[in-house]
Amino acid sequence: MSDLVSIFLQLLLFKLVAPVTFRHHRYDDLVRTLYKVHNECPHVTRVYSIGRSVKGRHLYVLEFSDYPGIHEPLEPEVKYVGNMHGNEVLGRELLLQLSEFLCEEFRNRNQRIVRLVEGTRIHILPSMNPDGYEVAAAAQDRDISGYLVGRNNANGVDLNRNFPDLNTYIYYNEKNGGPNHHLPLPDNWKNQVEPETQAVIQWIRSFNFVLSANLHGGAVVANYPYDKSLEHRVRGFRHTANTPTPDDTLFQKLAKVYSYAHGWMHQGWNCGDYFPDGITNGASWYSLSKGMQDFNYLHTNCFEITLELSCDKFPRQEQLQREWLSNREALIQFLEQVHQGIKGMVRDENYNNLADAVISVSGINHDVTSGDHGDYFRLLLPGTYTVTATAPRFDPETVSVTVGPGEPKLVNFQLKRSTPPAAPKRRGPNSGHRGRVLPKKVQPRAAKKKEMMMKQSQRVPA
Repeated sequence: MSDLVSIFLQLLLFKLVAPVTFRHHRYDDLVRTLYKVHNECPHVTRVYSIGRSVKGRHLYVLEFSDYPGIHEPLEPEVKYVGNMHGNEVLGRELLLQLSEFLCEEFRNRNQRIVRLVEGTRIHILPSMNPDGYEVAAAAQDRDISGYLVGRNNANGVDLNRNFPDLNTYIYYNEKNGGPNHHLPLPDNWKNQVEPETQAVIQWIRSFNFVLSANLHGGAVVANYPYDKSLEHRVRGFRHTANTPTPDDTLFQKLAKVYSYAHGWMHQGWNCGDYFPDGITNGASWYSLSKGMQDFNYLHTNCFEITLELSCDKFPRQEQLQREWLSNREALIQFLEQVHQGIKGMVRDENYNNLADAVISVSGINHDVTSGDHGDYFRLLLPGTYTVTATAPRFDPETVSVTVGPGEPKLVNFQLKRSTPPAAPKRRGPNSGHRGRVLPKKVQPRAAKKKEMMMKQSQRVPA
């Protein structure tokens, strides 16, 4: 009986929740909104938690997929992360609006959205820092101004300066040789990061994410890696320190897709700053160490950019509708960018899937790996590439691939197990060259010569 009452109360709760409106959502409102969307689209959504904040609030993710909770081979995974800084709130509200929009349009059979949901596994984390948000929202309620109020988590830590620093290692490896992808974490990394950071790291290690965007505020620009420059400098210093990744051209294209689909980001002049095309290399703007964007690229298969979406970190409620209309198309177009380049399966001769096979592209010093199901995804711009798949104890396979501007090219690999070199035959104690058998006892050469001389001295002349 108690179970029936619980179910009735849940259904009543969903009915009482108003549709997502253009207002700010405190934590309880955010949770109700996510479950409301799930209730409206139960067959293509799932709500799950990746961990808890310092104050114990869940870090909830809303997933969209035609098979929620299941990775379908060759279907890419993409994510959005909002509200990493608690006082930068527009991303949080945009992701709630996006969640309801995807659900509504899927139910209305909007073919563009249906294709997106059925062909992509989308993960939406509206708030990475719910504790910071509550501090910032409370300050707004009391009309307390402060540029940094609520920015950090409950321990006073900036979460975008809290990831393990892998840039130092990659810059060393680029110069001296070493791995160019999936750089390892320090053994004690969990003791060096905050609960929210640890939850996100474990999350992105659990899913084979291909593409991601991290939504911020305080500027209007699409920022791409690297964020940390080779020479660390402070924001505002005139000397630029552009620090490109091996995938710099691709990252610029991803940033431009968002910028030009946005209402005004591409115009360049925003918030007192000027960024050509509305994009910037992170280190060229200001150097940032231990950021999430670079960490994604250096530790996983995920290509992440950072979207700065508003001059005002906590925009007024009446501005939210305008902001949603200027970002809606950009948010959809960016998700669609995961469908480009090449993808495929890596298997052995018996058609068993090979996880952690390395996919290398000649001329691009950054590799990706196959996931647990043997599928891989490599974002690439149109062009012709030489691609090699390698795995321990298997012979590498290399192919030439021409990538077009449309859907990703399907490139499968079937690796053959390496044949170990034949071990040299052990010769027996009586074996010699060409199989001839030697006498068991071989007379030493010096003794043999002495014996012959004695025989000659004993001869009588004729």
